[in-house]
Amino acid sequence: MLEQDVDITLKVIVVGNGQVGKTSMITRFAKGIFTNEYKKTIGVDFLEKRMFLKDVGEEVTYLLWDTAGQEEYDAITRAYYKGAGACILAFSTTDRDSFDAIESWYKKVHDECGNLVMVLVQNKVDLLDEAVVEAKEVETPKPRVQSVSSG
Repeated sequence: MLEQDVDITLKVIVVGNGQVGKTSMITRFAKGIFTNEYKKTIGVDFLEKRMFLKDVGEEVTYLLWDTAGQEEYDAITRAYYKGAGACILAFSTTDRDSFDAIESWYKKVHDECGNLVMVLVQNKVDLLDEAVVEAKEVETPKPRVQSVSSG
């Protein structure tokens, strides 16, 4: 059997309240560009990033699905959760409500996708002088969130 190049693609959904920096974060990752002059995401946006991973000797294509954080788009964005292999739960260090909503976002993704790899990202850490979320809160997950395995 001949060895064939296999295209490895990972769909990553990025969720969290509106205005927490989801679009800024994935645009910086995918395009290397940062600006704080983004417009509100309506529904879902999509970016792609290809990276060669030395440790495994493979190129991986990340399909980054940037979902709107506003409730009025919930029915639209949840349809895009299907097929996700990973999830980024994002909140802003300057927005208490966005941190308090993380458990709800976790539940929405888990209900739609089951167990998948999820990471918690604290955005806007350059604004620590305006922080409304303490580091110890972020570093100590609530027991309910820990109880669901990501395997």
